[in-house]
Amino acid sequence: MQTLTANDAKRNFGELLLNAQREPIKISKNNKDAVVVMSMHDYQALEVMKADYLKHCFNSAQEDLAKGNVVDGEDFLNAL
Repeated sequence: MQTLTANDAKRNFGELLLNAQREPIKISKNNKDAVVVMSMHDYQALEVMKADYLKHCFNSAQEDLAKGNVVDGEDFLNAL
């Protein structure tokens, strides 16, 4: 993943937008990673993956509840 400083991103914003269409671009500020700029297509695909994962987790939890596979919250926290 290409990394730009915030100043470079500001100076070359048009180029940043073009490059972000091909791959996500990491932008750092004060030598720390700050943000990632990505295409709308990549962002939407990421949101779909997140939603699918949440649906999977929810469905798994419902199946566990239906089967009686539950854990007492206090026991779980104590085991940590």
